[in-house]
Amino acid sequence: MKLINTFLILLFAFSSIASPADSLKRANELYAESEFQAAALLYESILDQNYESAALYYNLGNAYYKSGEYTLSILNYERALLLDPNNESIQFNLQLANQFVIDNIEPLPTPFFIKWIQNLANLQSADNWSIFSIVAFLVMLAFALVFLFSRTLVFKKTGFILAIIFLILSSTSLMLARKQHQKLIERNHAIIFTPTVTVKSSPDVGGTDLFVIHEGLKVEIKQQINIWLEIRLEDGNTGWVQQGVLEII
Repeated sequence: MKLINTFLILLFAFSSIASPADSLKRANELYAESEFQAAALLYESILDQNYESAALYYNLGNAYYKSGEYTLSILNYERALLLDPNNESIQFNLQLANQFVIDNIEPLPTPFFIKWIQNLANLQSADNWSIFSIVAFLVMLAFALVFLFSRTLVFKKTGFILAIIFLILSSTSLMLARKQHQKLIERNHAIIFTPTVTVKSSPDVGGTDLFVIHEGLKVEIKQQINIWLEIRLEDGNTGWVQQGVLEII
């Protein structure tokens, strides 16, 4: 144990002076050598330097998963999905990690149009939707110029129709970019990190016990009063827990 602790201390010291690129390379090497805990520590040190990416969170999730720390792996897979919501590898590994969560919550049915919008938004990140919106807007301007200055009736009609189409595409993309950006900013979902949590009916220790949840479960945060958070489960049940029992995604 003493040797392991010494190794981890030296590893942390190395990471503090190495560049993020060097640390990432070394962390990937440690992962390939099945040194999963050491790799996770090094990935975390990169995040501590304010560098983040979907790939980094994904690799960290994998390292924790291989170490048997499934709750931490779920947290980091969820963070990776915020940055790359349509990544099938992240989605698959998250499903694997969620198999170790005790609670089996049956989600409420979502109206088809809301689900369709959510799926559409998740096709790209906020940055990609923003870029698409700008490109579509510029194309719209080009066709608007064709409509305004063309002397041919066919070109004027074509320019008008295509300008309207690309204006709609630009507006829709901007809406989807805003939706994805709000997910990154609001961070109103969390993972339970305490083995067993009793959810209360009110933000008070003396509140009525409603139900029990377990670590690894994803919950939505509705509001906060002092150290108490009102959470909502996917099945619609709500209640209050202390903020120390969970970690914000």
